[in-house]
Amino acid sequence: MDFEHSERAREYIAQVDRFIRERVLPNEQTYGDQLAHTDDWRRWRIPPILEELKAEARERGLWNLFLPDSEYGAGLDNRDYAPIAELTGRSFLAPEVFNCSAPDTGNAEVLVRYGSAEQKQRWLAPLLAGEIRSAFAMTEPAVASSDATNMRATCEVEGDQIVINGQKWWTSGAGDPRCKFFIVMGVTDPTAERHQRHSMVIVPTDTPGVDIVRMVPVFGHLDEPHGHGEVVFTDVRVPKSNVIAGPGRGFEIAQGRLGPGRIHHCMRAIGAAERALERLCRRAVGRIAFGKPLANLGGNRDIIANCRMAIDQARLLTLKAAWALDRHGVIGALTDVSAIKVVAPNVLQMVVDAAIQIHGGEGVADFELTRLAAMGRVLRIADGPDEVHRGMVARLELAKYV
Repeated sequence: MDFEHSERAREYIAQVDRFIRERVLPNEQTYGDQLAHTDDWRRWRIPPILEELKAEARERGLWNLFLPDSEYGAGLDNRDYAPIAELTGRSFLAPEVFNCSAPDTGNAEVLVRYGSAEQKQRWLAPLLAGEIRSAFAMTEPAVASSDATNMRATCEVEGDQIVINGQKWWTSGAGDPRCKFFIVMGVTDPTAERHQRHSMVIVPTDTPGVDIVRMVPVFGHLDEPHGHGEVVFTDVRVPKSNVIAGPGRGFEIAQGRLGPGRIHHCMRAIGAAERALERLCRRAVGRIAFGKPLANLGGNRDIIANCRMAIDQARLLTLKAAWALDRHGVIGALTDVSAIKVVAPNVLQMVVDAAIQIHGGEGVADFELTRLAAMGRVLRIADGPDEVHRGMVARLELAKYV
């Protein structure tokens, strides 16, 4: 395994690090102040500071860094992009500033790899320009979506049209006023082999029959201005040309979409854990109780050491997964990708919990720490719960002995 980053990647890493420290972190409060601060998601607006920072990042060439295809992005492989994803994880604002935020990254990867020329021109180009945003509609409230074959939403072929019916939720980004299309996954042929029944279809958000019912709260927060929508599709009709790669290829596309995306999520989680550990340490040396800094009380030094070691182990495991994905593809990296999807969010949750604990009552009221806590907890479910990924690792391990 070679974890050494290319010279080009090292240049990007230095520039991204500097831009985050000098421009993004100082403007997080400005971003928060400019939000609409309303539960009515239809009144959400994009803070002007975000577009200002995006324009600066794009002007400096710090744009679409997640795409390994040099025609569309920076041309960095997963190993080289991983440390950049970690840096962006230190700020909730940073991924979007560089046009590297989910679910747009996954949707862009799908369109680059599987999209038709027409789909790329109409949807991919403005997405990569940062002019629009998108959402991915897969999870359903009525079934256990950890097993995607349970899906009940349908994408049926009727002549030269696709007719979509079904209910989705946790459709991240659905409340964003710039969200212009969904990629919807649904059953096209229920009689086909279970992994060839589904299709992915591009559905413009203004298509008749699309009803964004609400934004689903996460620990009481609606994640303004993006949200996680519950969306009902009722006899929604789009051209058959909106099917990505052809009917029945939904699972194939999903596999290709989730590999790199999980690297991104996990490295951002590691970056978030680093920020939480920094908060923990600053509090530990700067706060006095019983005549001593908190760092010298109880088992706090052990806690800090355990956090440091856990973060570094998670980073190394994620870099290994990135290397394996670049070298062997999604199938060859299944164990590594599933392993990091369990490890990284749990490490983030552990470190943030320790940071909250050392802040005492202030910790549970701190916007940054509670946001990071929510991020860690949600990531243990999103893109497959811990149990599914542990099951994958166990299955592949046991296969060596049968």
